[in-house]
Amino acid sequence: MPYAPPVLDPAACSNETEPEVGLARVLVAGGGTGGHLFPALAVAEELSRGGTELRFVGTARGIEARAVPEAGYPLDLLTVRGIKGRGLSGLATGISRLPVAFFESLSILRRFRPDVVLGVGGYASGPVVATAVLLRLPTVVMEQNSVPGITNRILGRFVDRVCVTYPPGRYFPASKVVRTGNPIRSSIVQRIRTAVEESVSRRSVGPTLLVLGGSQGARPINDAMMRAAPELLRRVPGLRIVHQTGRRDEDRVRRGYGDLATAGGRIEIVPFIEDMASAYASADLVLSRAGATTLAELAVAGRPAILVPFPHATDDHQTKNAEAFVAAGGAVLVPQHQLSGQAWLGEIERIAVDPDRRRGMARAMRSLARPDAAREVVRVLGEVARRGRPS
Repeated sequence: MPYAPPVLDPAACSNETEPEVGLARVLVAGGGTGGHLFPALAVAEELSRGGTELRFVGTARGIEARAVPEAGYPLDLLTVRGIKGRGLSGLATGISRLPVAFFESLSILRRFRPDVVLGVGGYASGPVVATAVLLRLPTVVMEQNSVPGITNRILGRFVDRVCVTYPPGRYFPASKVVRTGNPIRSSIVQRIRTAVEESVSRRSVGPTLLVLGGSQGARPINDAMMRAAPELLRRVPGLRIVHQTGRRDEDRVRRGYGDLATAGGRIEIVPFIEDMASAYASADLVLSRAGATTLAELAVAGRPAILVPFPHATDDHQTKNAEAFVAAGGAVLVPQHQLSGQAWLGEIERIAVDPDRRRGMARAMRSLARPDAAREVVRVLGEVARRGRPS
């Protein structure tokens, strides 16, 4: 009997009722990468359903410069840049811009007068949240990764609450930590849930491996798959591979697969997947990086994973992210340097040919899902705003 993934419990993902938050205005600061911004947009979506007025603060260099206006929210830009890992000249430039960024932050806060300020990580988060603390405004930061960035490590000592995805360890005062999970937009949660439910009745005979390197692709993963595909297709009867390459690497990967990409329909190459919900639903196993947003989505979808952490992520946080899913039994961790060998192929083969193991891993992944994380963050924001800053 073909493997059928477990159906998500509708009650566990329900976001049908509007949140009662009582917040008139919320300022959201930060971004830079999708890992910071997408959870912020999930919280913004939840707040908007309750009638809250939102405003974002970011930088012209970050993904927020495009994504926030596209989502329909106003955006203010700061004159600020990162200081970590940029050498002495970059450090000097970053520090020299901080006073301007603080004055810009002060102007935005006085003009918008938020009930609470939410920092989501990234360059703009630091000056805005720090200024809000000095003004004694209610403040919350979100930390999506297992190892927080330097901005959140500093801010976490002074804000009212820290919303985390993973156990905070030594990084934040325990009295300030609320473990909410990593927010995903409720519309995405619903699409994943619906797609997974519909997929149960139309499973293919052989397993499907979904290969993701993030929206920009991951060249080492792409290279490894091109080398490994012939052997994988030989070892796993009926295996189908859906490979998101990233737009920049699509042509090279197509050439690398050669005839395999056109023979028998067992390999599908796409530069970017717009409908990730359907992609997760069709997959029996996922090969991907270990970014916080990807892991949150995999947990909601209940998909077993082979995780290849990006080795140059700040403080190697992707490895730490992955370890939590490995410990729960939902994933296998493969360091990037091992992609040049054969052991990782054995991991894929053992999972792909064993429906019972996939079912067990799927249950483990779902045990880590927090589909109501955005609602939980909104609840924390409301509590902090109602109490005001503690004395």
